[in-house]
Amino acid sequence: MTEDAFPRDPEAPEPARPPVALGPPVTPGAPVTPGAPGGSPPPSPSAPAAPQAPRPPAYTPGSAQPRLNRPVHERYPQIRPTSGYGDPRITRTGPGPGAGTEQEPERSSKLTARLTLALTVVIGQLWGLTIVVDEWMSGNTGTAWWGAGFLCLSFLVVLGIWLLDPKDR
Repeated sequence: MTEDAFPRDPEAPEPARPPVALGPPVTPGAPVTPGAPGGSPPPSPSAPAAPQAPRPPAYTPGSAQPRLNRPVHERYPQIRPTSGYGDPRITRTGPGPGAGTEQEPERSSKLTARLTLALTVVIGQLWGLTIVVDEWMSGNTGTAWWGAGFLCLSFLVVLGIWLLDPKDR
């Protein structure tokens, strides 16, 4: 794989080259000769120098494209410094006093009681369904039919609760 993971912008200026080292390269794990310059072994004339890993390109802030180097307010003219808090189009800050409080507490309590009853019946139906399926798979079909009757009866109870007060729908 010869390509870099982050390709360089062809219009960007060339990055600065790293300075050339004057001494021999230090290889990790090589024996160190005391008294040698840099604490590394003296180079042997027949040994080739180890290849240096390529350095990533130097970071240069900005872009080679002048249109991208403009200030933010020139790049995005629709964003004004007063967007939001100083915008004249905003006339109200939100809901007024009393927002979120119940306006009809009697209706609310009636709906809460009805919802609680319906959820209790639905939980009973789910429990009954597991019992019915377990009995049916065990071969007790008589008990399973009684359970199916219980499920139908509880469905009729929920339907009766729903029909109780049609004006609340």
